[in-house]
Amino acid sequence: MIGIWNAVVHRDDSKQKFIFSVEKDDGYTLSVQTEPTPAFILPMEASLEGNRLEAVGRSFYSSDPVVVKLTFENDRFAGTIMMPFAGELQLEGERGRGPSLAKDLIPLVEPYRRSNVQERSEEEIRQEVEKLIGRMSVADKIGQMSQIGASDFSFGADVDSEPPESMVASGKAGSILGAFDSKRVFELQKIAVEQSPHRIPLLFNADVIHGFQTIFPVPLAWSCSWDLEGIKQACAIAAKEASASGTTYNHGPMVDISRDPRWGRVVEGAGEDPYLGALIAKAQVEGFQGDSLFDRETIIACLKHFIAYGAAEGGRDYNTVDISEGTLRNVFLPPFKAGIEAGAGSVMNAFNIYQGVPVAGNSYLLKDLLRDELGFDGIVISDYGAIEEIFIHGAAKDGEDASKLALYATMDIEMVTRLFATHLPALIEKGLVKEEQLDEAVRRILTYKFKIGIMDDPFRYVRPEKEMEYHFHPEHLEASRELARKSVVLLKNDGILPLRKEGNTLALIGPFAASKDLLGPWQFSRYGLETATLKQGVADKVSDADRLLVAAGCGVDSEIDGGFERAVACAKQADVVVLALGEDSNMSGEAASRTNIELPSVQLRLAEEIVKLGKPTVLVLTNGRPLVLDWFEQNVGAIVETWFLGSEAGRAIADVLFGDYNPSGRLTMSFPRHAGQVPIYYNHFNTGRPVTPENRHMKFISKYLDCPNEPLYPFGYGLSYTKFDYSDFRLDKTVLARGDSLIASVTVTNAGDAAGEETVQMYIRDLHGSVVRPVKELKGFRKIVLQPGESRTVSFAVSEEDLKFYGPDGSFQAEAGSFRLFAGPNSRDTLEAEFELV
Repeated sequence: MIGIWNAVVHRDDSKQKFIFSVEKDDGYTLSVQTEPTPAFILPMEASLEGNRLEAVGRSFYSSDPVVVKLTFENDRFAGTIMMPFAGELQLEGERGRGPSLAKDLIPLVEPYRRSNVQERSEEEIRQEVEKLIGRMSVADKIGQMSQIGASDFSFGADVDSEPPESMVASGKAGSILGAFDSKRVFELQKIAVEQSPHRIPLLFNADVIHGFQTIFPVPLAWSCSWDLEGIKQACAIAAKEASASGTTYNHGPMVDISRDPRWGRVVEGAGEDPYLGALIAKAQVEGFQGDSLFDRETIIACLKHFIAYGAAEGGRDYNTVDISEGTLRNVFLPPFKAGIEAGAGSVMNAFNIYQGVPVAGNSYLLKDLLRDELGFDGIVISDYGAIEEIFIHGAAKDGEDASKLALYATMDIEMVTRLFATHLPALIEKGLVKEEQLDEAVRRILTYKFKIGIMDDPFRYVRPEKEMEYHFHPEHLEASRELARKSVVLLKNDGILPLRKEGNTLALIGPFAASKDLLGPWQFSRYGLETATLKQGVADKVSDADRLLVAAGCGVDSEIDGGFERAVACAKQADVVVLALGEDSNMSGEAASRTNIELPSVQLRLAEEIVKLGKPTVLVLTNGRPLVLDWFEQNVGAIVETWFLGSEAGRAIADVLFGDYNPSGRLTMSFPRHAGQVPIYYNHFNTGRPVTPENRHMKFISKYLDCPNEPLYPFGYGLSYTKFDYSDFRLDKTVLARGDSLIASVTVTNAGDAAGEETVQMYIRDLHGSVVRPVKELKGFRKIVLQPGESRTVSFAVSEEDLKFYGPDGSFQAEAGSFRLFAGPNSRDTLEAEFELV
């Protein structure tokens, strides 16, 4: 009975598929997924008597139990599942995933197909939009500005609302959130174009953060690849899979700069550097939106969260933000600016306040900065319930006041809550807002509905035949595996890696030894049960399966009866131990902030017991944030940071562990030595009493009594199975005139025995000026592959543009003076030279 099984349940006029995965390690485990709507059922310990399996667990969103009773007979099974809100369901099924439910939709959609639909010009779109706005009532316009959920499922507080079907029919909704099923997209779109007042099609929104059905590494992981083309391809594949299922509008990418690993949402971003963050933001927008939004395999990209959400105090989600204008512009703005210049169609507000005003109602940020200064003319959408939160914050008297503030800030779409619908008509009657303000919002919304083609072909994104072809396609899986390999960061290696495929007995120990929880947060894949585990990846590499010993030892945050004993027994028989430790997916992402960023204590205790044996030990981490690893740095031979790598995680990790892929990932967030150091980041300002090698022993300087200032692993850091030497750093001139450029060159040599890829990094420091500038700022990088003994000269062009920053007066310029250039493998270990801007 070990393996994948499926059963299809007929409910009213719909079908629901249950997919079961039965696995055996220390005991039996049953995992459950549902299609088309995911049920978020947590894996369950199962008991087995003969051919009868029973398990009790729970859904992630309910405390009520999920009870499964299955009886197996050859390749068939029967039984029941008790589900919260659904009651007991009878099951009959068979081995394997079974047929796709999308197949049933093909004949339903066929009569609605349109051919020869042409992309409209901007002038044609403008004229059609104006005609339509002229026919719309105030209620019609507010409907376009209102987003509703596809069901009563909620990502936050419950929202009182009519059924989606009636709201769409009456024109009270212009977009839908969370239609996980293409059949649901078809049903609601059909109501919109046949029953709503002006037959205006709906936008279908979803959070496609790091893959749709094929899951790629989480964004913090893929940022560590420094591979812009690979990231762009991942987003293009995600768009291809999502658009085939009806999604037209993405709630991503997240481009917040993140300096505090306590904040759970660091997992969704590109780390702490605005330069690299801007390049990755551009790559993601280009991946999601392609060359044209009219292409049915692209989706609208939404930059979030504008702005400074990553500066939440204490790293606590939804918390307040209090930063300077200079920090806002120089640190948090560049990725948004780059995404807008790349053509992003949408921007989502941040939950936080700025200068005491929540962003959702902050006219300075959304109107003056975003629209007027940056020239953004796309759709601004509120984050979930953010308009309502304006008055919860205390920046508005009530919902009416909050609605007015949001409209004046040029908010176009309200996500899920109903304040616009409730209050805007009365505000117009009172003369407190103008209908023309609604027109501006609706104009932007309708323009994008024309751009993506749904005004002329409403069902063009409902393509069940393509859904069946694209989802979890082998080529997509290979792309995921390739990017996953590039995202792995080798943090320590005393020579234990790469592992030998023959001769050694290997013990794979820890809660992630055989876990499929490698996808990370913010994914809704129906193929999660087919995630490649570390155990599978390692088993495929070793020549003798009997020499691979596996034991969980403990749960992620819980003990297992006898778990330590079994793990120690395995380790005693092994030549090498791989400790597979980390965070589960629910410990990262939204609403997953942590004050303690060490591994859970039960895992630390397990590691201590294993290390006592004195065996060569490799730590393989699965996690969504930088962790405190000082104990491991001192006590294990190798540390491999794998993050959450996606559908092919186990195979990609094994590729690196056994040397089939030489690790090339480089950190995009600093790893602290102690949680008391955070927020910690490389591009900080100097103090008036900085620590130097000469004054470290002195008291009255900016330092800790019990910990160095420096991180354990700095930004840009990562090791390889070979060694790269840097030498001969030189500038072709030491005086740079405005409008000119200089060339900085450094020689990089592969001084090891293996071919490898190196990311050569260039940093700049503005030594003095009207305001303090960071001690280092990334301004360029090159990825090169060198054979053993090979040398290459890597050059960077530096111009006045690279030296510009936002000053106190809001100007964006470079100031004359002295600068220092750095080149090296990371932000700490660099060669340097100086020049002057005149």
